[in-house]
Amino acid sequence: MDLIVTIVRHGNTFDAGEQARRIGARTDLPLVASGLDQARALGRSFAELGLVFDRALAAPLLRTRATIDAILVGQPQAPVVQSVDWLTEIDHGPDEGLIDSDVIARIGHDALVAWDKEARAPDGWIVDSDRRIAGWQNLWKTGGGHVLIVTSNGAARFALLSDERLRSQASALSSLKLRTGAYGTIVREQDELRLVAWDRRP
Repeated sequence: MDLIVTIVRHGNTFDAGEQARRIGARTDLPLVASGLDQARALGRSFAELGLVFDRALAAPLLRTRATIDAILVGQPQAPVVQSVDWLTEIDHGPDEGLIDSDVIARIGHDALVAWDKEARAPDGWIVDSDRRIAGWQNLWKTGGGHVLIVTSNGAARFALLSDERLRSQASALSSLKLRTGAYGTIVREQDELRLVAWDRRP
């Protein structure tokens, strides 16, 4: 049976007009009102598309759990959410809690570009890319059906780097990032993985 994986980045954790900061696994922020609206919009969109999820996986953080719960409200028989540690956000090390201008002052603009385009971690960040890639690779080997995943920007990008075909397809993207409230879709057909969509919002 074919495997379909819908990968969602959690909703907003900062209000409009508030300066966004580099927030990782050590800072467990809840969704703000606009973030909850994003999650509900995803749920409505998926329902309108007729998507039915057989499994649901989420990182064990307030922002990811609130997002997946809001999405699954619209499912007639929603699966029980499994908490998965390798989906948790990265650790930004000395840059945790800083705005981007302060991060750039420490590591330089090129280091952030390399992170967004190639997932090369800046000095001091704790990413554990091998464990994350292994997590995605194990997922691709599981049974079929439709899997919903809610994770973070730092973890989601490694889905695209976990398989040679996906890596090749992702090379056409301007960035590996998922915006808040955006999703991507990867399918496995006849043991081959294909990137259907990335960084799409309802």
